[in-house]
Amino acid sequence: MAERLALVTGAARGIGLATTKLFLQNGWNVAMIDRDSEALSLSAKDLDGAVAFVADVSDQNQVDDVVKAVLTEFNRIDAVVNNAGVADFGPIEEHDFAVWRKVMETNLDGVFLVSQATIPALRKSRGAIVNIASISGLRASTLRIAYGTSKAGVIHLTKQQATELGEFGIRANCVCPGPVRTKLAMAVHSPEIIAAYHDAIPLNRYGSEDEIAQVIYFLCSDKASYVTGQVIASDGGFESTGVGLPALRSSN
Repeated sequence: MAERLALVTGAARGIGLATTKLFLQNGWNVAMIDRDSEALSLSAKDLDGAVAFVADVSDQNQVDDVVKAVLTEFNRIDAVVNNAGVADFGPIEEHDFAVWRKVMETNLDGVFLVSQATIPALRKSRGAIVNIASISGLRASTLRIAYGTSKAGVIHLTKQQATELGEFGIRANCVCPGPVRTKLAMAVHSPEIIAAYHDAIPLNRYGSEDEIAQVIYFLCSDKASYVTGQVIASDGGFESTGVGLPALRSSN
């Protein structure tokens, strides 16, 4: 069987890069897509089996061109991981419409455009789509009017994809990460924010990029061959707990 190909957006860093490396470790080839050409080039440089493609997923012409380039290079697409996203937080009454559109264009429009462009190839491979949403798409949170709404849209879009594409053997699932210990998060989260998250998460810690990647890879693999239309929160129990009572927790 020919080596499988995973197309991963937002692949230059974070969860996208961790997912890329996990696919490679399992014998897949990877088309790494990101609009940050410099970061993408550095990340892909020493990854055997990965090819970098620069594209902005919010631009339909760029998406169409990059999917054609990926198919020219690999002649197949077996899995699509829609990971590219942006975040811009602020109070609802101060959220400029241009900021709203910027978030929606990448986080929601990008998922739609990349998925639509890859459907013909996925029909041939009977492949999988995994969309990366967020815990913020499952529960409202402070200052996330655009980000949270965009991710809620991704969750419903995933269910639409599963419903409409199942007859072609295409599976579509969604992963909703909770707080993840990325360099960016650690740079902007104060000790107070970190402590508050730890108190609210049953596992009492942030997740890692590799832990999220493991869930993504599983959903793309044959081990999840009868799993579609599902929304999986990889969040240490954050979403299921709601409002916790840390004071009642065991000291252990």
